[in-house]
Amino acid sequence: MLHGASPLGTGDAGDPDALIVPARDGALRVLGAASAAGVERVVMTSSANAASPSSYTEDGVTDESLWTDLDDPTLPAYRRSRTVAEQAAWDSMAKSGSNGPTPTTLTTILPGAVFGPRLTVDTLGSVQVIRRLLRGDMPGTPRIGLEVVDVRDIADVHVRAMTAPEAAGKRFLATGEFLWMADIAGVLRAELGPDADRVPARKIPDLVVRATARFRPELRGIMPGLGRRNRHTTAKAQRVLGWAPRPAADAVVDCARRPARPVAARPRPPAGRPPGHLPPAPSPSPPRRSPPSTTSSPPATPHPPADAGPSSSGTSPRSSRSAGVRCRAGGCRRCCR
Repeated sequence: MLHGASPLGTGDAGDPDALIVPARDGALRVLGAASAAGVERVVMTSSANAASPSSYTEDGVTDESLWTDLDDPTLPAYRRSRTVAEQAAWDSMAKSGSNGPTPTTLTTILPGAVFGPRLTVDTLGSVQVIRRLLRGDMPGTPRIGLEVVDVRDIADVHVRAMTAPEAAGKRFLATGEFLWMADIAGVLRAELGPDADRVPARKIPDLVVRATARFRPELRGIMPGLGRRNRHTTAKAQRVLGWAPRPAADAVVDCARRPARPVAARPRPPAGRPPGHLPPAPSPSPPRRSPPSTTSSPPATPHPPADAGPSSSGTSPRSSRSAGVRCRAGGCRRCCR
C-alpha cells in the first residue's frame, strides 16, 4: 500500500493544526486499515523536512538518522506536520504493526523539492517556484537553495521500496542536486529561450529579503534557510535500493514545459452508484431464441444486419440507431430490451 497524501500550505497564518492533524490522523488511519487487511508493506511519503536541522544554522550533510526538532517553536507548520505524521506512523507500527499472521512493515520516503513533468496545469507545492520565476513575479532570486529531484525518480524509489524485502522498517532520503534559486533561473533562461524572458537575472541581497519578510508572512518560512547550504545524503537509497536520480536541470526544464497531456475529468457515476464507481464495459449478449412451437407457422423473415439497407417497414437501421436503438443480434427492437 502506498500512502502519499498530506496537506500542503503554510498553516502559519491561521491554525497550524489545519496541516498537522490531517497529516497525522490520515497516516494512522492508513496504517490501521493496512494492518487489519494483512497488507505486507506500506510505503509512506514523508519529506526531507522531517530529517533536517530545524534552524539550518550550519552548512552540512545529514542523513536519515536525524529527526527534525519538534521542540523548536519557530518550526513552520508544514515541516512540523510532516515530522509529526512520520513519527506517529513509526510509533504506531512499533505498537501494532507486527501483529497478525502477516506482519505489516513500514518504509518511508523523504523527497526533496519535487519538480519534473506535470500532468495538470495546477501549480502546487514546489511547482510554484517555477511558475513565479516564469511569470516574473519575483524581482530577483533570493539566496535560497533547493535539493531538486524529479517526480519520475520519486515514483521509481517508491516502487523499489515497495518491492525490496530489505527496505522494510527503514527511512530513505530521496533528494537531488542542490541548486540555488539563481541556478534554477539560469537553467530556465538557457533552455527555454523566449519563454523565459521574464525570469529574473539579478539576485536579491539577504538584507532585503529579511526586511521584506517582516511584511510578507509567506516569506518567513524560508528565512531559516536563507544563505544556508544544508544538504542530505542519499547513499542509503543508492546502496539498499539501487536508486539514482537524474540531473536536476532535466527536472527543472520538464517542470517548466506545458503538461504532456491534460487529465480528463472523470465521468460522473450514474444515480445510485457510489462516487468513483464506473460501470463495467457492456459485453455482447447472445440473441434470444423462442421456444419450439408445436403448431406450424410460416418461417420467420430474418432481420436485416445492422449495416443493411432499408427494411420492409421503410425504416432503415440508421434511423433506428439515430433514435437510440441498437441491436447486437441483427437490428430489431425486441432482443435488446
